[in-house]
Amino acid sequence: MAIHLTDNAANRIKSFLDNRGKGFGLRLGVRTSGCSGMAYVLEFVDETQDDDEVFSEKGVNIVVDAKSLVYIDGTELDFVKEGLNEGFKFNNPNVKDECGCGESFTI
Repeated sequence: MAIHLTDNAANRIKSFLDNRGKGFGLRLGVRTSGCSGMAYVLEFVDETQDDDEVFSEKGVNIVVDAKSLVYIDGTELDFVKEGLNEGFKFNNPNVKDECGCGESFTI
């Protein structure tokens, strides 16, 4: 089981953590939401929980809880700029379908 980062994503996460001034890493998870059923959640992590899995890549810690890992195992996290828009992009091999706006997905 693994989560991967592109260089752009790793650099952006490092920048966020540096600006914040503290933090163990970034939590990547899923929650029930949206028209397709599930949505990604990103938040800073200062301490891990007992059921957390930690993936360290390119100098960044990505923390995933056991329930979310089932849905996002093998995901590559990227950071992209498209015109005036920028944000994280999830390349999840487990996704079967996405809603039209791209905010939620189905496994």
